[in-house]
Amino acid sequence: MTRLPPFDRHSPGTVAEAAQLLERLGDDAVVYAGGTELFLLFKFGFAEYPHLINLKGIAELRGIERRDGWLRIGAAETHRRIERDPLVRERWPALAAMEREVGNLRVRTMGTIGGNLCFADPHSDPTTFLLAAGGILEARLGEAAPRRIAIGDFVRGPFENALEPGELLTGVLVPEVGPGAALVHRKFVLHERPAITVTCHLRVDGGRLAEVRLAVGSAGIMAARATAAESLLEGAAVAELEAALERTGPLAAEAASPVEDANGSVDYKSHMVGVLSGRTVRAAVAEAGGGASRVS
Repeated sequence: MTRLPPFDRHSPGTVAEAAQLLERLGDDAVVYAGGTELFLLFKFGFAEYPHLINLKGIAELRGIERRDGWLRIGAAETHRRIERDPLVRERWPALAAMEREVGNLRVRTMGTIGGNLCFADPHSDPTTFLLAAGGILEARLGEAAPRRIAIGDFVRGPFENALEPGELLTGVLVPEVGPGAALVHRKFVLHERPAITVTCHLRVDGGRLAEVRLAVGSAGIMAARATAAESLLEGAAVAELEAALERTGPLAAEAASPVEDANGSVDYKSHMVGVLSGRTVRAAVAEAGGGASRVS
């Protein structure tokens, strides 16, 4: 049996109390909500903190509601809670579908969306999804007004985020998918962890693609928008989709910046990013009403 290093656990009731604890305890403290990643680090001896600050009891970090066409999710909400929420399933079905495939049931039951984003693991479903969805994050320091951070600015690198000292991620905002548009997430999984993740948002207007956002992740050190591929697809005719996808596959692979690891070589992962990107775009076109040219 693996013994965890000794620690004192603190359970603040508000964001302000958590900020005070972080200020007082400094580098000896770390915050957690689900703890699925943190306790793995403890277990394997990669981290040790004498003070743990449990955020799950903070009401300000909970809740799932619709506000002005956006879905707001408290950062301490679990993946399981999000995937099963009636509002999410009805109005944001792509988000529910993505959350339903995160990790395994234990991870989804304990792990939180805020913890996942803050940990900034390169192999992450929510980060890739939110990049294409146009997600925005809310963060707060104590009793100060919350600040909003685009998801593309929040993850700065592997296991590094944009939070200031003492600042907490408080909420996740996801816009609604408009009429004639679709949002589709696909991934290639090895050992219950995503090896490649792709999310596509697009709208079909008059037989052509519009508002294309294509995000790729998990193949490299961080998720990224495939902006060159987006530009090529923007305005492309649905009838000529296959020809466009032949050109966008390599561009998506370039944006992913694959690195060689236990999941495969750079060449292999580049090929798989191209394949998965094509499948994701086809599925989004079919869902948006542009016809299923070939969604396999």
